[in-house]
Formats: sequence, structure tokens, C-alpha cells
Amino acid sequence: MNTNESIQMSFLEHLEELRWRLIKSIITILAGGIVSFLFIDEILQFLISPIKDLSNPPDLQVLKVQGMFMIKWGVALLGGVILAIPVLTYQLMKFIGPGLHNNERKIMFPLVFFSYLSFLIGVVFAFVVLIPYSLNFFTSMGMVEVNNNFSINYYFNFITMLLLGSGVIFELPIIVFILSSMGILTPAFMRHYRRHAIVFILILSAFITPPDPISLIFMSIPLAVLYEISIGVSWMVKKDNLNK
Repeated sequence: MNTNESIQMSFLEHLEELRWRLIKSIITILAGGIVSFLFIDEILQFLISPIKDLSNPPDLQVLKVQGMFMIKWGVALLGGVILAIPVLTYQLMKFIGPGLHNNERKIMFPLVFFSYLSFLIGVVFAFVVLIPYSLNFFTSMGMVEVNNNFSINYYFNFITMLLLGSGVIFELPIIVFILSSMGILTPAFMRHYRRHAIVFILILSAFITPPDPISLIFMSIPLAVLYEISIGVSWMVKKDNLNK
């Protein structure tokens, strides 16, 4: 077998491995979705709970015949994705693992754990802080003559956007750790471009959150704090590399 055929077989083997890892990932998401659907009523009650705590809670309405059906399956699938994140990360790690050095492979499992933990912290922050304040702000803008009746589809779109957006945003220190380990980011570079980062944070928050100033502010503040924490993370990575 010549070199070209060997390379071609290696490439096809990588494609085959990628295909099986994608299949396993999809099966995991579907399994997580089924588990979530078994508790879908409890999950929906939990997601609706921020409205119940308002001083003037609005009424949620289903405006389409298939509205609740689509919501239940959509939330269940989203729950499946969240439950499957560790497995998805593991499959990605196993796929790229052969191309990593031994010291890089050792930090992959802690990296998976802390990335998932950071995501969950972001989700909790959105649910405990961002969503209640946003709902209080919007419902307080109503009028006596106008009833607050929310479409349940728009409500779930609103909170899932905030939950997922906040979860992704809280991955910033993990991303900085990876880029600093690769030598792409340094603490001096991050301190020098702090002002540019603040502008980028505001733009990113505007894309992730609903188009209102309250959500923008409440997302920008933790982002700015996370940026400062990320500078510390980059400094520790650089210090560790210098000590080796």
C-alpha cells in the first residue's frame, strides 16, 4: 500500500470515527430529551415560577392549537442537550485526543467538569437574577387599562435565550484558559485591550439578551467581572508555564 492510499485510509477512518461519535452524541441528546419529557410538567412549572413571584403576575396564553405540544417537546429537547453536554464534550475530547500531548490530555477531564460547572452557574445566575429583574421591569411598564397577557411561546423563547446566553457567557474563563495555554492570550494583552473588551461585551450582551436596557445591563456587569477573572486565569497559566 503506497503513502497516498495510507493517508486516504487514515482520513476515511477519521470520518468513520467522527460519524460514530456524532451518532452517539445524537443518541445521548435523544435519551436526555426522553428523560426530560418524563418530567416535562414539573420542568414547565419550574420555568414558569418566576412569573408567579411577581407582584402583578401576567396570564400566560397558548395562541396556537399545537402550541403546548411544541413547547413541551422543544423544552424536553433543550433539556436533553443540557443533560448531554458532558457526554458531548467527552466525545469531542476523545475525537481530538490523539492529536494532543500527554500533559494536555491530563487537563481535559477537569476542563470538561469546570466548563459544565461554569455553564450551570451561568444558567442559575440568569434564573435567579436576570430573569426576575427583567420580568419585573417589563410588567411594571404596563397600564391599568391594559392587561398583561403573555404568549407562552414568547415567554419560553425569552427565558431560554437568557438561560442559554448566560450559560455560554460564563464559559469565558474556560475559553481564556484554553487560549492562554496555547499562548494566544496573555494577561498583558488582555489588560491592554480592556476598554475594547468592554465595548465588545456590550455588543455581545445586546445580541444575547432581549432588546431592552435592563437585560443588557444585568448581562454586561457579570461579563465585565468575568473578564477581570479571566485576566487572573491567564496570569496563573503564564506563571505556571514559567515555573515548568
